[in-house]
Amino acid sequence: MDFDDTPQEAAFRAEVHAWLAANAPPGRRQRGDEARLGPGQSNLEEARAWQAKKAAKGYARITWPKELGGLGGTAIQQVIYNQEEAKFDVPSTYAFSIGLGMCIPTLMAYGSKEMVARYVAPALRGDEIWCQLFSEPAAGSDVAGLRMRALRDGEQWVVNGQKIWTSGAHYSDYGLLLARTDFDAPKHKGLTMFFLSMQSPGVEARPIRQATGGATFNEVFFTDVRIPDSQRLGDVGQGWTVALTTLMHERLAVGGGQGGNIDVKELLSLARHLELEDGPALRNAHVRERIADWYVRSAGLKYTTYRTMTALSRGEQPGPEASIAKVVVASKLQELCAFATELESEAGALKGDDAPAHGAFQLGWMSAPGFRIAGGTDEILRNIIAERVLGLPPDIRVDKDVPFNKMPGN
Repeated sequence: MDFDDTPQEAAFRAEVHAWLAANAPPGRRQRGDEARLGPGQSNLEEARAWQAKKAAKGYARITWPKELGGLGGTAIQQVIYNQEEAKFDVPSTYAFSIGLGMCIPTLMAYGSKEMVARYVAPALRGDEIWCQLFSEPAAGSDVAGLRMRALRDGEQWVVNGQKIWTSGAHYSDYGLLLARTDFDAPKHKGLTMFFLSMQSPGVEARPIRQATGGATFNEVFFTDVRIPDSQRLGDVGQGWTVALTTLMHERLAVGGGQGGNIDVKELLSLARHLELEDGPALRNAHVRERIADWYVRSAGLKYTTYRTMTALSRGEQPGPEASIAKVVVASKLQELCAFATELESEAGALKGDDAPAHGAFQLGWMSAPGFRIAGGTDEILRNIIAERVLGLPPDIRVDKDVPFNKMPGN
């Protein structure tokens, strides 16, 4: 494991820092609700302006080819940029992350040259936002069990059904849609991938109010929505193969980091200033023991990330660290925030500026269960790690070769 930048990486880090210092003046770090509410419409214009500025410099997607608006750089350069940008007070560009991190890479892999020329640049600049339409009420973690129906009508497909938990659907311009086109085939083989305008007739996005007070997720209804066959990605019936490309990018994106802006450092700050019956919380032996446990877990995640960065720096493909990290990060975030909220006692019922730490721990605690679902549930990821990393026998899947319309409930 290598903890130091190479000379080339150090030079790039200095270049990035200088550009950020000139274009994104340092200031206060984002507070509780500002830092963790994620995509929203209130700051969308500021986010678009910052995204456009990064795109003009080539920093919006550093690893993409120059002809597509990137720098043609390396994955470790993207990591370095992300580390340096985190030191500055810039608008959150999370609203574009699903499109640029999952949807557009899928379109680039399976779309035509004309599609790439038309859709990549506007997404990179933040002019157009994309969402991912996969999960359904009866098919969450089992994405291949979806029931949305797409029937061919000449050079168009007629789509009917419902998607749920779609982040940003209410303000997205386009969506990546996985639908069932063959009910006689086994569930993994009867799927086809499309993309469509979210303003198409028959599309209705309904935001879902969350416990946090936000409404970033949606249920989306499709009623006789017509999609041109020219907007199909991959062959008919090969949608699962295309979807795996999207899911791979999703798990890497969701698994990164240590759980937003909340970690041991923030808990330590709270414990130093919070008074318990026997004095500052940090002097309490039980509090110190819990903080030490999470510090050890955070250190493990940190050095696991360094292993990934070392592989990237050497031009290698990282191992299963992203899947492992996500399982640990999400549960740690939930446990840490629950403990902090309990420490706050009655103040733990408050939110916003009236709460300690501006309510960051309360919001983190309410957000964490969703984090344990998004990008693959804990259970799904543990299966992946068990089967593909540890080499344990796979689960018995009795429905693997059964036609979808012969399965119970269909």
